[in-house]
Amino acid sequence: MAKYKFRELRRSYGFDEVAIVPGDITVNPDQTNIELKIENFKFAIPILASAMDAVTDVNTAVTLSKLGGLGVLHLEGVQTRYDNPDDVLAEIARAPAAEVTPLLQQVYSAPIKENLIGERIQAIKKAGAICAASVTPANTKRFAPLTAEAGADILAVQSTVTTAKHISKSYRGLIFTDLLKSITMPIIVGNCVSYSACLDLMKTGVSAVLVGVGPGAACTTRQVLGVGVPQITATR
Repeated sequence: MAKYKFRELRRSYGFDEVAIVPGDITVNPDQTNIELKIENFKFAIPILASAMDAVTDVNTAVTLSKLGGLGVLHLEGVQTRYDNPDDVLAEIARAPAAEVTPLLQQVYSAPIKENLIGERIQAIKKAGAICAASVTPANTKRFAPLTAEAGADILAVQSTVTTAKHISKSYRGLIFTDLLKSITMPIIVGNCVSYSACLDLMKTGVSAVLVGVGPGAACTTRQVLGVGVPQITATR
């Protein structure tokens, strides 16, 4: 039986998993360490801003990086579909509730401009910030080389549910071990919701695994129906 050799990933937490409760022991602040480390990158603030158009743009990524955290830029949203994404986001924000859905459908029907991928990444890098960029598994083979060429520091491969194994008769799926050989940057992969799926992703050698589906009300019905997949599911 083959023996896999892989690293143990450090446990992290979501906002709704943390409660501040007084403990029995007081520790001096200078003896604590809340740094987040992804390969050779260290972040004083252990916060990753979500790769969502409504959360992270170039300015947010730069500001968060300078504060010690990490903003992840979505490379398949308005930032790479429009030369002036701020105008598009402002239009969405102003739209009446009854008109938002058709407007969003129209906005995201525009094609991705590959030249904007490099421009957005370079804008973050020129500001002296650490740049993390996110793509979906379906577009990873196409966009990963462009992110590397533009000088991105970290690549996130994200979808609602991501697995290390893919079965298809029509094409060769994304193989993370091949991806790790083709680009020399840390790779974050997710989401996953089971122990076995998380373990399979760890065995590929990726730098970090995102566990759980959705940050809450943004993309689940957790607040309304109590439905959600907690992060602890895949780490039991």
